[in-house]
Amino acid sequence: MSRIDVPSAPKQPRPWVARLTLLAFSIFVLTLAGVIQLVSWVTTIEAGLPPAPQLQSIPVSVSVVDRDGLLLRPFTTADGRWRLPAQRTDVDKRFIDMLIAYEDRGFGSHEGIAWSSMVRAAGQFLGAGGRVVSGGSTLTMQVARLLEGQSTRNAWGKLRQMVHAKRLEADLSKDEILDLYLTLAPYGGNIEGIRAASLAYFGKEPARLTTAEAALLVALPQSPEARRPDRDPEAALASRNMVLDRLVATGTIAAEEARAAKLEPIPDARRQFPMLAAHMADAAVRSQRGTAEVALTLDKRLQEALERLATARSRLIDPRVSVAILAADIETGEVLASVGSAGLFARESAGFVDMTTAIRSPGSTLKPLIYGLAFELGLAHPQSLIEDRPTAFGGYVPVNFDGFNRGTVTIHDALTESLNIPAVVVLDAVGPARLVSRLRRAHANPRLPVDTAPSLAVGLGGVGISLRDLVSLYAAIGNGGESVRLHDGIAPAMETDRTASVLDPVSAWYVADILADVPPPLNGSPGRVAYKTGTSYGYRDAWSIGFDGKTVIGVWVGRPDGAPVPGLSGITAAAPILFEAFDRLGARRSPLPRAPVGVLHAANPDLPLPLRRFRHPNQDMVARVASPEIAFPADGVDVDLGLVSGAEASLVVKVRNGVPPFTFFANGAPFGRSHFARQDAWSPDGPGYVTLSVVDAEGRGDSVTVFLN
Repeated sequence: MSRIDVPSAPKQPRPWVARLTLLAFSIFVLTLAGVIQLVSWVTTIEAGLPPAPQLQSIPVSVSVVDRDGLLLRPFTTADGRWRLPAQRTDVDKRFIDMLIAYEDRGFGSHEGIAWSSMVRAAGQFLGAGGRVVSGGSTLTMQVARLLEGQSTRNAWGKLRQMVHAKRLEADLSKDEILDLYLTLAPYGGNIEGIRAASLAYFGKEPARLTTAEAALLVALPQSPEARRPDRDPEAALASRNMVLDRLVATGTIAAEEARAAKLEPIPDARRQFPMLAAHMADAAVRSQRGTAEVALTLDKRLQEALERLATARSRLIDPRVSVAILAADIETGEVLASVGSAGLFARESAGFVDMTTAIRSPGSTLKPLIYGLAFELGLAHPQSLIEDRPTAFGGYVPVNFDGFNRGTVTIHDALTESLNIPAVVVLDAVGPARLVSRLRRAHANPRLPVDTAPSLAVGLGGVGISLRDLVSLYAAIGNGGESVRLHDGIAPAMETDRTASVLDPVSAWYVADILADVPPPLNGSPGRVAYKTGTSYGYRDAWSIGFDGKTVIGVWVGRPDGAPVPGLSGITAAAPILFEAFDRLGARRSPLPRAPVGVLHAANPDLPLPLRRFRHPNQDMVARVASPEIAFPADGVDVDLGLVSGAEASLVVKVRNGVPPFTFFANGAPFGRSHFARQDAWSPDGPGYVTLSVVDAEGRGDSVTVFLN
């Protein structure tokens, strides 16, 4: 029986093979879909990305800088952040090296994403059970995150950051990306950027950092709030040391350097940002809105020194008293320092008021210009004689500050001693209107009562004027009479009208030479500075303005509210500050200029006859109004000379008013006669009553009776 072959059934694939094939196909489909979706996401993200920003387009703190670009005062951004622009060239190179070694060793070669770091970070994330061990972000990705201001703790945020980083790398150079990081990196609170952080934590610019400082600034942006040294110094210390250890491991720094750096203390508080020339800086920012950096003509070193001086002196005088100081270059008019008060936040002395521009009474500070005009008009020479005697001008009767009259003096001595009566006599001759006109030529802005003409009272302080105006006037005197327009960088400098001088060169030199002979305060040396003091009526304002060969400085002391300060005077309060200010000029100190051609060096007897004595053009208008008075001793007092114990002593008799020469009498017997002096000494025989008398050149006299013991 033959065998019949029955065809066998086809082999069925094994179940696991089918499942594997299905899985592979599913993975392929899902991967393809994922890639398509990812490409779609990337395209969407790229389409929504803004153009890569330049550093100049980042909103930053407005910075006010000095003539050399040094920071005087920064202001916060509109949202209250300290974000100062920084470039790699402004930062210590070691910090840059440490930052790249710690954060992104492949920064110079990658295109925004370091895939090896991303894989390592992902592996560490999985191995740590979902805890972030390292971020894997490059510096470029961190810049992208900072620009975005969005969280990267989710997949979408991380993807957007990666796409943005690729865009940044395509549009910007590595240096530009690094500059963005240095400006935007967070350092805790409202501090952003390496420059703001260095100023806040170390009080200095980041151009020179220690290894320890650089390591801390590398560590902070990773966790700026948790590691803030002003809140958690221990966390800051640990993070700084961790950075140092990592840098040793990578060979960036030596182990010995790291050990030394770890010994350096961590700052435990934020420092105040610079606030120099606060009043001027505020005005500059208001006038130049939209400017990221405002440059002034100030010298930071001098500004800082004079601010400390003003604060210290104010505390010694009276907490309610403010001090203003203004320094300028005589030739260029550039303001070198402007101290508006003794401290912006000094409440008792109204530190918020800028007293360099406040309108006050100038006291005697206009007298140099009065005499300068007399020299220019040919009415006087410094050695011309003038009478210091009681004088009336209608109803106006000026008196000297101390109430005494010196009789016949030279113009030189009248100015060095700041006598009021000779100054008013000369002003009456040259004319108050001419004085005010020359003030305006000096770019000062004197304020007179509304609808009134200049009067003789202007010469003794009866006019409103500012410290800035007076500095401008004295700058012109120091500049040979040529006007000097002060400028500080807030407004464009204007050309000075050289055809309208304040004084001619010879007259200006005469004034400067006299002012150089004014006796200095106890802390000053004679002859180095030509200066003048002034005290306004009621002891409300104390002034001192002076110059050397290069620099003019003005000082005002007083209460901003205009209240009197008993005993306040220019020589005791303002002059010491002026001389200390000149001591702080350093290399800017310069001798006073030499005499120009045309100066007449001569004593009074050698002067041409018309210049030997100052004569008012209308001498009949000048009237004598007071007889001599014995100023000391006063009538009816007891004077203890030690005569009871048998000591030998003399009594000094002083006289005010009247016309010299004076003849002095004791009990009717003459004992002295002086040609110009207003005092003489008498030696009594013993204790008892005595009648003292004095008679002046016109036969007028006075007498007192005193008891000597």
